[in-house]
Amino acid sequence: MTPVPFFRPSIGEAEIAAVTGVLRSGWLTTAGEARAFEAEFAEALGGRVEALAVTSATAALHLGLEALGVGPGDEVILPTLTFTATAEVVRYMGATPVLVDIEPDTLCMSTAAVEAAVTPRTRTIMPVHFAGRSCDMTGLRHVADRHGLTILDDAAHALPTRHKDQPIGGAHTGADVTAFSFYANKTMTTGEGGMLVTARPEIAARARTMRLHGIDRDVFDRFTSVRAGWSYDVVAPGFKYNMTDIAAAMGRVQLSRTHAFHAARSRIAANYDAAFADLPLTLPPKAAAGDTHAWHLYVVELNDGAPMDRDTFLERTKEAGIGTSVHYRPLHQMSYWREAAPAGLFPAADAYFERCATLPLFMDMRPEEEARVIDVVRGLLG
Repeated sequence: MTPVPFFRPSIGEAEIAAVTGVLRSGWLTTAGEARAFEAEFAEALGGRVEALAVTSATAALHLGLEALGVGPGDEVILPTLTFTATAEVVRYMGATPVLVDIEPDTLCMSTAAVEAAVTPRTRTIMPVHFAGRSCDMTGLRHVADRHGLTILDDAAHALPTRHKDQPIGGAHTGADVTAFSFYANKTMTTGEGGMLVTARPEIAARARTMRLHGIDRDVFDRFTSVRAGWSYDVVAPGFKYNMTDIAAAMGRVQLSRTHAFHAARSRIAANYDAAFADLPLTLPPKAAAGDTHAWHLYVVELNDGAPMDRDTFLERTKEAGIGTSVHYRPLHQMSYWREAAPAGLFPAADAYFERCATLPLFMDMRPEEEARVIDVVRGLLG
């Protein structure tokens, strides 16, 4: 039996050499590598944006909300089908997260549900490009503009997702701020880490200050400028969210490999689609015309005609050595968020959760591992 993990990061000698170079340089925290990573990331999104390397996508979302001026009394609309970080950062600001249902055929937030959820207290919309498929950013931008709202884009799954042939996070996809994740299982990784991206200079300036304690100079400037290192001002009660050069060096190498990573993920997803087409499964939603799917996750749903329920399927795949998972239990079903989510408003997310399972999909998946997953799934459901 060939066991297959749910995920295995693709780390090569180039990443190891880049990190080793930083360790030998004598400078470990935010400096030249982080600045280069930011510049290269912005360029990868087409330029005309600023990128700020941070410790996580959660940090990027938090900085984004703060820079957009979200605060007590405000409401932020987001999908119930997401990781808790999307909602928790709203609480950080003393604001109220308003959960909405998904569209069954995209698994992304329903634009109609967003429109219906807008109140005089609404300040921001937070789309989540679930599994790497783009939300309807055009429709959401129209909603935002009609009501004078901002958009903070949770793109933790969305590199290199594109909407209408424009990269998510780029200057032309409708978001005021975008947050990317470089967690270990994402489409590229720095171990832990994230990136805040915006085309609005005032947002970038505020986030850059708040990223490091509200100080008006970054650490590299303080220790390398001819101006005295102790000469700085604190202009706000900021955070500690700056990325280290160690992580950034790894990120630069990973960024250079994103096209190869995406090609591998897309190929495996296509092979799964072909292998599972005749099974009692709903396969993952495809990208809309003109869009590009990042294929961060490959999520299937067991149909009513399947020979077993979802939980049994997960147990059987585990017994067979296949690392499956669930993405996600909707937030409104979680103890903390249940109090803020009226019952009965999320039929699409509830139905999805009862049937969903996530199969292994990663860049360095070996042919025998891919074949093993296909054999096990077909054996259970065929």
